[in-house]
Order: sequence, then structure tokens, then C-alpha cells
Amino acid sequence: MGVDGCTKCIKYTLFIFNFFFWLAGGVILGVGLWLRHDQKTSNLLELNFEGERAPNTFYISVYILIAVGAVMMFVGFLGCYGAIQESQCLLGTFFACLVLLFACEVAAGIWGFMHRDTISKEFITFYDLVYDEGMATKSQDKKKAAATVLKAIHETLGCCGKDSSFMSIITQLGNDLCPDKTSTFETTPNCHEQIRLLFTDKVYLIGIAALVVAVIMIFEMIFSMVLCCGIRNSPVY
Repeated sequence: MGVDGCTKCIKYTLFIFNFFFWLAGGVILGVGLWLRHDQKTSNLLELNFEGERAPNTFYISVYILIAVGAVMMFVGFLGCYGAIQESQCLLGTFFACLVLLFACEVAAGIWGFMHRDTISKEFITFYDLVYDEGMATKSQDKKKAAATVLKAIHETLGCCGKDSSFMSIITQLGNDLCPDKTSTFETTPNCHEQIRLLFTDKVYLIGIAALVVAVIMIFEMIFSMVLCCGIRNSPVY
């Protein structure tokens, strides 16, 4: 069985789209692994204080991204092979996988949009818990534990305190809590701002990757159905 004319052009166009889809899957898989092992976020999300761990909602999005990247690489290979072999069965399976993947991506996008501020809010709550406990407790051991966690956050994010009042935290928990000794307190950002900035940037990166993939998937679904119909109507040699 062979195709010719416009259908043949669509065949090779679909192959090229699938090749880029396969590459995009590899890129997304790489981005997901980078986000999972990024030292800045890992240092923060692995912190714990008095048995209370930092929230790891961010990792849910990252694990979904890794899974999507791996599935995309498989589906991209399936589409490339199905297009070259002009197999209706493989192209039908490829189309079904695309529809399922697209539906999951839309659902994940809606969930991510609805919870886009949740990650930063949860970590800010954790920071405030450690901050308030460290400031209020009379126990030196607890103060030391709180100071260790706060110092790790301050050094990672280049911030100090949860508002503009830095002197109280330095007086109560130690002079080395703020990372930059040369800067004035007026120029040092508070940690609430830096936490929001960190996770907002990461979430936007995930959103951009998902949008690019969704556009490619729509074109691939169209081309795969057109090619499948062309193969069905082509003459048998």
C-alpha cells in the first residue's frame, strides 16, 4: 500500500512533526529532572523543623512533567514509525495516545492554574511557622534548630526575615542569619517576596512547556487522521 500527492506530503510532514514531538518529550523530561534535582529548590523542600517538613506540592507538578516527557518520547516514536510504515493500526493507536495525553495535559493545566499560588503559600506558611516558633520559644535547642532552618532558607534565597523588621530576628536568633553582611537591611529583600518569585518562575516554566506541547499535539492529531484516511483510500499495489 502506498500514498501519493498531498497525502505523501502529509506523511512526511507528520514524520517531521513527530520527530520534533519526540525531541520535545526529551526536553520536557530533561526540564522535569532538572527541576527535581535543582539544588536551590531541593535545599528548601528537604528542610524540616521539629518533625514538620517543608511542603512538597511542587514536586507533584515536577513528577507529572517527568511522566509526560517519557510518554511523549514513546508516542513520538510510535507516530514516526506509523507514518513511515503507513500503518493504520499504528496511526490509530498514536491518535488515541495523543487524545489521552492531550486530555491529561488540559486537566493538569486547569489544576495548575487553580493552584498556581498554593505552592508558594504553603512554603511561606512553613517559613512563618519556623520563624514564629524560633522567636517565641525559650528553649535554646529549639532556637538553634529554628536558626539552622532559617539560615538555610536565607542563604538559598538571598533574603532575611518575613518583613522589613530584620533586627529582631538577628537579635534573638543570631548575627549570621542574614546572608549578605555588606548590604544594608533596606536593600535586603524579605523572604515572602523571594519565595513567591522562586516558585512563580518555576510554575511559569512548566506552563510554557505545556502550551508548546499542546500546540504540536493539535497539529499531529489533524495530520494523523488525514494520513490515516489517505492510506485507507489509496490503491493497493
